[in-house]
Amino acid sequence: MTTKTLKASAVGSSILPAIFAVVLGLGIITVTGHVQASGLHDAAHDVRHATGFPCH
Repeated sequence: MTTKTLKASAVGSSILPAIFAVVLGLGIITVTGHVQASGLHDAAHDVRHATGFPCH
């Protein structure tokens, strides 16, 4: 029985996560830049309560 190992390209495996991080970061900045301040505050407040972190 023989085992073949496929070697992933070093460039392909390191550039994809970097591109994903950039796209995700730009998406977050774009969304938060267009939302009302009270909506962003309420969303963060709800997440804190959902995770069990007391905030008041």
